[in-house]
Amino acid sequence: MEFYDVVLTRRSVRSYKPDMLSEEVLGRVMEAVRMAPSGSNKQPWRFILVSDPGLRGRLVPICNNQSFIGEAPVVVVACGQDVNYNRGGYMGEMTFLVDVSIAFTHMILAARAEGLGTCWIGDFENEKVKELLGIPEDWDVVVVSPLGYPSGNAFKETDRRKPMPEVLSRDGFG
Repeated sequence: MEFYDVVLTRRSVRSYKPDMLSEEVLGRVMEAVRMAPSGSNKQPWRFILVSDPGLRGRLVPICNNQSFIGEAPVVVVACGQDVNYNRGGYMGEMTFLVDVSIAFTHMILAARAEGLGTCWIGDFENEKVKELLGIPEDWDVVVVSPLGYPSGNAFKETDRRKPMPEVLSRDGFG
């Protein structure tokens, strides 16, 4: 799939087929995560692939009961850790949020190129997800996403984006 087609057709998918992902496809998607850039190449992330149906089901109530999360054959939980890198001179211990988000974006674009759907979930209970998956205290969950083949026409056109003049300016904010 052409890169710009990937970018232009990526959507948040909220309905999944139960079809399992091949190890080859999953490997290519996760290789995109591994190759993502990070500040000073610190790579402050750990991605957990949850494929056990019982665990996936237990994630649903701690992700605000978004049932589609448990439909996908895999749920990805992206975690980050403070690595004492103060991005921009003001982000401090939350710098890892940027790096994990970059890696996660690599994942969702690679997933789209493979015909897979994702949905960036920010509505979760950090401490409960950490407890469920045995995530150490000094790590935090940044994002949760189902990963699987969409059911229906998930990649349809959208006009729900701001026009270019509202998101882009040159030589100053104005």
